[in-house]
Amino acid sequence: MDIYFSGAIRGGRDDVKIYKTIIDIISEYGHVFTAYIGDEKLDPISGEGESDEFIWERDVDWIKESNVIIAEVSQPSHGVGYEISAAHQLNIPVLALSKFKLGKRISAMVCGDSNVTCQYYDSLSELEKIIREYFSKL
Repeated sequence: MDIYFSGAIRGGRDDVKIYKTIIDIISEYGHVFTAYIGDEKLDPISGEGESDEFIWERDVDWIKESNVIIAEVSQPSHGVGYEISAAHQLNIPVLALSKFKLGKRISAMVCGDSNVTCQYYDSLSELEKIIREYFSKL
C-alpha cells in the first residue's frame, strides 16, 4: 500500500513529534512517501532545499500514486488543505486527525467531504488506536 502523510511544514512544526509517531505507525501498513515530514531537523523556512515548483509537482505525483492519505490537521496549513482537496478530486480516502481542543474543530470543508474520516484524539495511545482501526477497515 502507498500512503501519503500530510502535516504542516511551513505552517508550523509544533507537532513534529506527533507526525513521527503517526509515520511510525502507518509505515507498518505500507510505503509512506512523505516520511521526511517527521524529521525534527526539517526547517519550516528553508524546507527541503527544493523549489516550490519541484515540491508541488513531486507531491501531486505522490498523491496520485497513493492509496490513502493520513493528515494531521491540528496545526492549520494551506498545504495540508490543498493535499486533502487533491485527494478529493482523485477519490482517495483521507483520515484527518486532530488533537482534541475545546473550542476548536476541524474545518467543515474537510469533515463535510464524505471521502474524509475526521477523528479527534486526546493521547498517543488513542491516536494509535484510531489509526489501526481505520486501516483495518480499508
